[in-house]
Amino acid sequence: MFARSLTGSDTQLNQKSYYEASVVRPAACAPLEGAVEADVVVVGGGFAGLSAALGLRQKGLSVVLLEADRIGSGASGRNGGQAIVGYASGQGPFEAQLGAADAQRAWDLSVEAVELIEQRIAAHGIDCDWRRGYTYVADSPKKARALHEEFEDHSRRGVACDWAEGADVARFIRSPRYVAAFRENTSGHLHPLKYALGLAQAARAAGVRIHEHSPVTGLDRGRTLVARTARGQVTARFGVLAGNCMLPEYGPRVAPEIAPRIMPVGTYIVGTAPLDPALCERLIPGRAAVCDNNFVLDYFRFSADHRMLFGGRVSYTTMTPPDLQGVMARRMGVVFPELKSVPVEYVWGGFVDISMNRAPDFGRLGDNLYYLQGFSGHGVALTGLAGQMVAEAVAGQAGRFDLFARLKHHAFPGGPLLRTPTLALGMLWHRMKDVIG
Repeated sequence: MFARSLTGSDTQLNQKSYYEASVVRPAACAPLEGAVEADVVVVGGGFAGLSAALGLRQKGLSVVLLEADRIGSGASGRNGGQAIVGYASGQGPFEAQLGAADAQRAWDLSVEAVELIEQRIAAHGIDCDWRRGYTYVADSPKKARALHEEFEDHSRRGVACDWAEGADVARFIRSPRYVAAFRENTSGHLHPLKYALGLAQAARAAGVRIHEHSPVTGLDRGRTLVARTARGQVTARFGVLAGNCMLPEYGPRVAPEIAPRIMPVGTYIVGTAPLDPALCERLIPGRAAVCDNNFVLDYFRFSADHRMLFGGRVSYTTMTPPDLQGVMARRMGVVFPELKSVPVEYVWGGFVDISMNRAPDFGRLGDNLYYLQGFSGHGVALTGLAGQMVAEAVAGQAGRFDLFARLKHHAFPGGPLLRTPTLALGMLWHRMKDVIG
């Protein structure tokens, strides 16, 4: 689903993850040893893979899940925790390619994706700090006009929203930066690693065989599939690629034909020391998650233990930005001057995978191998629905999955050597546009 954590010096960076520090992981599942058989092999132990595995078991199929590292060690366990209706692409690609009626179906499915989170939390007793409430903000008059169009679109599609501008914005957020905002209570936020570990526990209880530290080194395709690891192999009738197909851990060896359609983008989060709960409520009444509508955006929320988790500062070069903690703390201080002197105790980050048009990229390779990629920053909710739709498709009910599979995607320009610098230059242009408003 999402790309994996940053490498090299960034491994140390992710050791400062608030999410990892605030959970007690169970003992690791044993790596795959020897040859085993299953109805379905799932590659990837994040939200999408776990959701697919759980749905497949509920349909009576035997499932083996292979995770290269630990459950939730990629972006599923380190993202901003914001579960959002809609898509990073907006409705444009859906309407242009699928027509108005099916574009609305896709929108409705994004709402169902958020509801599915709440259903699974209740069904499996997952304690992951789930909370409804989401606020969208704009920092300039031009961005406010675009935000109002988004507000109207949400309202027209059945999501109850409340608009504010000027001094009235303080009803939703107390920050000198923003000139307009709207809030809705369909979207929400959670502790993503707690949720991933809860899904894994539910999947194991349902009978899914999970193997951690088992990167797939090769995949033989045909009427049956054989997924190979360093010390074993899984033979299965069906396969689900729910890991990022861009990176060399297992992607290009497994599905090189779809790897060029996504790009890794680094995104980062800092976590403060615990704050006065009254201050948290004053800064963001109702404790909603917040995101601005800049192309290079900031997103933030308060954790259940009253820390500000402030994200943004994207990197399109696969390199960690210099002075990351200082830069992020200063950005946070611009949004909330009252937090300028608050200690930062955690800083972490990694890649998300984006598609060219920011729409999700789901499909089949042959008749029996499914893939899920290109969540483009909206994966907390959409991954769960994607996994459920794959389970439906494998069981013979492919209508909902095929709605997304009809979307066409293009490779990023520049080929393997030039597409990263090309994208970095393009993002610099968009960042300049954000600055000049």
